Amino acid sequence: MVLTLDDLAVEGRTVGVRVDVNSPTTEDGGLADDARLRAHVDTLSELLDRGARVAVLAHQGRPGDDDYHRLSAHADRFDELLDGPVGYVDATFGSAARERIAALDDGEAVLLENTRFYAEEYMEFPPERAARTHLVEGLVDALDVYVNDAFAAAHRSQPSLVGFPPRLPACAGRVMERELDVLGGVADAPRPLVYAIGGAKLDDALDVAWHVLERGRADEMLVTGAVGNVFLFADGVDAGTASAEFIEGKGGWEQVERARDLLDAHGEKIHLPLDVAVDRNGRTELGINALPPREGEAAMDVGNRTVRAFETVLDRAGTVVLNGPAGVFEDEQFRYGTRELFDAATRVEHSVVGGGDTAAAIRALGVEGFSHVSTGGGAALNLLCGEDLPAVEALEAAADRRDSQEAEVDADRTG
Repeated sequence: MVLTLDDLAVEGRTVGVRVDVNSPTTEDGGLADDARLRAHVDTLSELLDRGARVAVLAHQGRPGDDDYHRLSAHADRFDELLDGPVGYVDATFGSAARERIAALDDGEAVLLENTRFYAEEYMEFPPERAARTHLVEGLVDALDVYVNDAFAAAHRSQPSLVGFPPRLPACAGRVMERELDVLGGVADAPRPLVYAIGGAKLDDALDVAWHVLERGRADEMLVTGAVGNVFLFADGVDAGTASAEFIEGKGGWEQVERARDLLDAHGEKIHLPLDVAVDRNGRTELGINALPPREGEAAMDVGNRTVRAFETVLDRAGTVVLNGPAGVFEDEQFRYGTRELFDAATRVEHSVVGGGDTAAAIRALGVEGFSHVSTGGGAALNLLCGEDLPAVEALEAAADRRDSQEAEVDADRTG
C-alpha cells in the first residue's frame, strides 16, 4: 500500500514533486509534444489549490542525445497549463535552488533544473543509500513532504525517485496512484482478457507474454508487428530474409525459441497473423501461404485478413491490453493494421494502453476512447510482468514507517 495525496496535509508546506516530463523536443530545446506535462496537471493543480509550495523535479533526455536540454521550456508550458504561477531555476539542489524554494508563497511552484545534469541521477542505489546522495542532501531540508508522480520512471532506483521517502513523509501523486490502480488491477478486469502485443521491443514483449499466459492472466493473445514476425518464424513460417535480419538485430533467435516454447505451452490462446503487408511498389498484402516474400521485402504490417480475424477476438473481449503497434505506423501505407486494431480496442468495455511506443502511436494516429493510456513504457511492462518497481517500494516503505509511528504514538497515549 502507498499513501496518496488524500493522506497528507499540504497547506503551507513545501512539497517536492517528482514528475516525468521527458518529452520530444525541438532543436533549440522547445517542446514538440506536451502530453507528459499535461498528464501531471491534476497532481500539481491539486497541490497548488490546496495551498502547497511546490518544488518540481524532473529529467529530460540523456547526455549526448539531441533531446538533452534545460527545463526552462517545460516551466513555461507548466505556467500556461496551471492556474498557479510556475517559475524556473537553473539549479537542482544547490543554494540557488534552496533559496528559490524558500521564496515560494502558498499556491506557487518552481521547476528545478534537469536532474540528469548530475552524475548521481545515472546511478541506481538502494533507498537508504540514495537518501545520502548530494542531490537528496542538498534538497531535503528545504522540503516538508515528497510526492512521486513519475510512474514512467518508477522502474528506476535513482536518487530523485527513491532517496526522499526514507527521509520525508511520502506519497503517490494522482498519476502514480491511477497507474498502480489500473495496471495493478488488470488481472481482475472484466473477462475475457485479451493482450494485443506488437511493436519491436522483442524481449520486453516476450516477457509480458510469458508472464500473463503462464499465470492465467490472459485468455487470448494477439501478436502483431515484429513480435508477430517472431511468432511466425517460431511456427515455421518464413517471413523473409529482411524480417529475419531485423529480428537478429533485436536480440537474435533466442526470442524465436522463446516464442516457440510459448506456442507449445499456450498455442491455443495465441493468434498469429494470417497475412502481412510488404512494400512491393506500394503496399502489397501476402497471405501466409504466399510467404516468404521477395528478397529485400520485410513484413511491415498485418493485412486485412488478420485485422478482421483479430477484430472478432476483440468483439468478444471484456478487457484488452495493448502493448505495441501492429506495424510501421510512421509510414502512411503501413499504418492500416495499427489504426484498425486500435479503433477496435476502443470499443471493448475496458481498454488499457501500455504506454511508451503504443501511446506515441495513439497520439500520432489520433485514436481516442481508451479507458486508460499509461504514461509509462518500461514501468508499465514491469508492472504487467509482476516485477517490483523500486520507486513504488520506496513509497510503500514510507507508508509502513508512518503506520508504525502512529501505532507507537497510540501505544504511548494508551499506555
